[in-house]
Amino acid sequence: MLRRLLSFPGITGVVIALFGLAFIGLGTWLATLGGTFYYPLAGVALTASGIMIARRQAAGWWLYLLAFIATLAWAVYEVGFDGWQLLPRLLVPALLGLWCSMPFITRPVFPLRSDRRRATAAGVIYLAAILGIFGAGFHVTETRFVHNAAVAAPLPQTATFPDAQRNQWLYYGRNAAGERFSPLAQLTPANVGQLQPAWRYDTGDLPREGEDKDGREFNFEVTPIKIRDRLYLCTPHRRVIALNATTGKPIWSYDPHTDTAANEYLACRGVAYYAAPTDTGQACARRIITTAGNAQMMALDADTGRPCDDFGDRGFVSLTDQMGDVPPGFHFITSQPLVVKDRVVLGGWIYDNQARGEPSGVVRAYDPVTGKLAWAWDMGRPDPTAPLKPGETYTRGTPNGWGTYTADTDLGLVYIPLGNATPDYYGAARRPFDNKYSSALVALDIETGKERWHFQTVHHDVWDFDLPIGPSLVDLPSPDGVGSVHALVQTTKMGQLFLLDRATGKPLAQVIEKPVPTQPLLPGDTLSPTQPDSVGMPNLSPADLKEQDMWGATPLDQLWCRIQFKRAIYHGQYTPPTLGTTIAYPAFDGVMDWYGASIDPARHLLIANTSYIPFTVETMPAAEAINKGLMKPWAGWGSKQPYPKPKDFSVGPQYGTPYAAVVKPWLTPLGAPCSAPPWGKLVAIDLQTRKIAWERPVGTTRDMNIFNTHTNAPLPTGIFSIGGNIITAGGLVFMGATADNYLRAFDEASGKQLWQARLPAGGQATPMTYLGGNGRQYVVIAAGGHGGLRTEPGDAIVAYALPKDAAR
Repeated sequence: MLRRLLSFPGITGVVIALFGLAFIGLGTWLATLGGTFYYPLAGVALTASGIMIARRQAAGWWLYLLAFIATLAWAVYEVGFDGWQLLPRLLVPALLGLWCSMPFITRPVFPLRSDRRRATAAGVIYLAAILGIFGAGFHVTETRFVHNAAVAAPLPQTATFPDAQRNQWLYYGRNAAGERFSPLAQLTPANVGQLQPAWRYDTGDLPREGEDKDGREFNFEVTPIKIRDRLYLCTPHRRVIALNATTGKPIWSYDPHTDTAANEYLACRGVAYYAAPTDTGQACARRIITTAGNAQMMALDADTGRPCDDFGDRGFVSLTDQMGDVPPGFHFITSQPLVVKDRVVLGGWIYDNQARGEPSGVVRAYDPVTGKLAWAWDMGRPDPTAPLKPGETYTRGTPNGWGTYTADTDLGLVYIPLGNATPDYYGAARRPFDNKYSSALVALDIETGKERWHFQTVHHDVWDFDLPIGPSLVDLPSPDGVGSVHALVQTTKMGQLFLLDRATGKPLAQVIEKPVPTQPLLPGDTLSPTQPDSVGMPNLSPADLKEQDMWGATPLDQLWCRIQFKRAIYHGQYTPPTLGTTIAYPAFDGVMDWYGASIDPARHLLIANTSYIPFTVETMPAAEAINKGLMKPWAGWGSKQPYPKPKDFSVGPQYGTPYAAVVKPWLTPLGAPCSAPPWGKLVAIDLQTRKIAWERPVGTTRDMNIFNTHTNAPLPTGIFSIGGNIITAGGLVFMGATADNYLRAFDEASGKQLWQARLPAGGQATPMTYLGGNGRQYVVIAAGGHGGLRTEPGDAIVAYALPKDAAR
């Protein structure tokens, strides 16, 4: 008996029977929760089949085949012929079936040669299923055209790009409008396949010991700016570096040597530039303005890298002045300041979801030469721009604007994307001005800070759907064909796009108030019964989840996800946090995060890369979280007790409220997502017709595998991305961002991938492009990885260009 069990049929039968028993146990649990009855029924068949195969009974082999055929029919009934959805349902059973068709199984099980031949022939069914899964999956990666009249058109002959900085990249989005569009056209769909590495610069700034643990994130997210013949950039630890734009060789480097030990995010997305109206050649006539990791702003001479003595205190301005109690790590800036019209405008990142009454979300503007405060906009004051008196502090706990700002210098407006009042997931104590401005876009006068208008995208936000970046500005043809409409497009974490008049904030595409769930509710909170719904624009939000949408690397972890789905509280996108576990989809990381979207101002196209991964929010009484060791008691602001950081960044203690929240990505026990692919897309939207022109999955599973490893088959499922894309007048879209460490080029007209290059680390940044001193067009990206996405860390700035003889 033991000898038989240790044979190929014996071991195979035991494995199949164990699968069957797991199906019976877990499947019965799922059925009692209201789920499908497939699993316990299939479990009975698999258990019986496994026992018989272990006993070398031919009936067991045929029973397994019948069970597989039934599973195939059930799978197609649930998800159709979507290969990636079929994969967890069929791949492992098909591989087991193919294994059972091998001679070392069929010979002991089938005494007659004729029976063995039939069994081997039947094995073709399993092979066909495997090939069909991957064939259907690869088919999904093709570009899907929805409406392509405008996008397929060539660049209009009348299109001109009159700005004097055609070959500069002055801002994160190239210009203050945040277009991320380059008028350069040396690179085209016809020659982009010839791109090759031109130079590489390694900054030397890598994660230090302990910085990749306990949820801390080391993220190299910088987009360099180009001024004249130099690139300027910052590193996660806030070194500022100037490079020769043509060769990549360093010119100078400045390290402020600030203590970043308390910072949960180690990231710097860019620096800003200011030039005096008249360049007299004196020191700091041209300066780089950026921030240090300890909430200081600094100005450096663009030529030498030395601090500008005339700026603040020998080159530095404290951003914690009049902010009250600011523990280390509670206030710092990840996005670059915005320099426009002799103002340096910036907000700051507040340590999310820690407590009521955190440091203020005040937005401030400074003189770029002296560093003196020009104005401050504090929504909590009767007059938001009235100067503070001695001893006063800015209103604590207000929504903050931590993302990249954009501006219309002709209108004299700066656009501030605001987040939530702290904490994120419980809003019972929010004040009227918190509810007025939370997750709103605010237009302020650049020179005075006075509000012109605001537009709210989420009412009483308890989902952390804050606006992560300012809008992209675009001029669209007016409906009557006379003149242009001065518009903006605001991207959101929810996946909605709001098309507004940028002078007034009024919607140009219809926005309605949509009823949303308001129950179950945390005691004391009150939710809005409706939320803004931009029905006049394409909606990139994911569809609400169903049990059939659950995914996993195997049938068992997909079954686990089904059980968790049925146990969790979920009523669609705006499911409110409540005691227990809710599903947040989309979640705080968003369909579109801090990188926003790009706009082609000539073709009137918006290009966005999107990500889709659900999270779980486990809300519990604060005392329970303390008893579990997730957080420690704290006496609160004004006490002498140091702030006790939670055990893990996923824990939001929400001090000052009765509840704590634990927010984590919803993954299977094997580390695979619980939602089905595609997990990442690239989408083109025609802003004139307000329709999707084309969309396609983008990215592969090559560097994201179960068990947190970085080696996998490159399945083109579409993968999560952090970082933006850019568009060029040559008709190309460049994008890194994906979790598989590639920089890619796409045809703007069709979405077809034309080129890709393997990066030395994760490319979770937005690229940029320019002409070098040798006349070659360069595409540059930071490749240093992202701690939250768990991509490969690094420190490289990589440039690509055509071969010298082709760049003419």
